[in-house]
Amino acid sequence: MTTTFATVDDLLDAARARLVRLDPLEAARRVGAGALVVDIRPAWQREADGEIPGSVIVERNHLEWRLHPSSGANLPLATVGQEWIVVCTEGYTSSLAASALVSLGLPASDVVGGIHAWRAAGLPMVAGPTPVEHRVGSTSAAPRSA
Repeated sequence: MTTTFATVDDLLDAARARLVRLDPLEAARRVGAGALVVDIRPAWQREADGEIPGSVIVERNHLEWRLHPSSGANLPLATVGQEWIVVCTEGYTSSLAASALVSLGLPASDVVGGIHAWRAAGLPMVAGPTPVEHRVGSTSAAPRSA
């Protein structure tokens, strides 16, 4: 049975009902415990607003393939059990993306308020944009598994 939604807000509510969303400080605490932030924003937004140090850049259209451990196009960081914290600009698209990852059985959540809330919380930021499929602050690509 296919579920349909009357509005985008209904779709967003359903996606968020599947998540344990994180405030920026809790997200930073989880990163300290091994979670990885994945930034799904396009380069122009990352250039305008900055990036989270250590985050992995995977634009939204490749997300599921790059983060699922058994995908033929996955990144080496995409291991079984890896926790992912998805960020976007304000926390809307990240909810939909994190819900898609949860649908694939991956431990995923997102940041309430997105990168704007991260910055407002006084958490570290660096200038962007970092190339796609790189970690922020790294000069080498995150090569895909074969």
